[in-house]
Amino acid sequence: MISIDDIIKIREQVKAKQNKKRYEHTLGVAYTAAALAFMYDIDPLKAELAGVLHDCAKCMSDDELITECHKSGIHLSKEELESPQVIHAIYGSVLARKKYGINDEDIINAVRYHTTGRDNMSLLEKIIFTADYIEPLRCEAPHLEELRKLAFTDIDECVYSILSQTVSYLEDLGKQIVPDTLKAYQWYKNERENDNE
Repeated sequence: MISIDDIIKIREQVKAKQNKKRYEHTLGVAYTAAALAFMYDIDPLKAELAGVLHDCAKCMSDDELITECHKSGIHLSKEELESPQVIHAIYGSVLARKKYGINDEDIINAVRYHTTGRDNMSLLEKIIFTADYIEPLRCEAPHLEELRKLAFTDIDECVYSILSQTVSYLEDLGKQIVPDTLKAYQWYKNERENDNE
């Protein structure tokens, strides 16, 4: 059982590692995740803690992250190495367990997949994935106002919309798309099509 004391302690540890802007984003994700948890009837403290931890490895350089992943026995795909902005989430799930003492697999996976998504995400994973995209300090993504409303009425449709925008954006730039994101996009697209039949 997660207590408010656990959250306060871990929040202070994360704050000591992040710069001011990153920490403000972290708080935005944590509070958005807690609000979504109330909406979808899951433990808001668990959602807040996952939000606090989601970028716990973001303070490390790409080279450090790659080195630490190798040391931890994590194989990084060619696409992941060519898209290093996703590696902080992969190693963040290791840090959440080793440094912050998290044993809840749902929180570990929410940290791990908050950037890429994956097929058949748990409700907590969907909440952290969405909260990272729509938190109040975000301003650069298209259709943010619509997505913020959609997140509180249909989380699956919101996840699909975020994945769809991400895939289109990366394709337009000619950038690599990591396998987890492609699988997630296809999975939620299929679910959506099946619901509409």
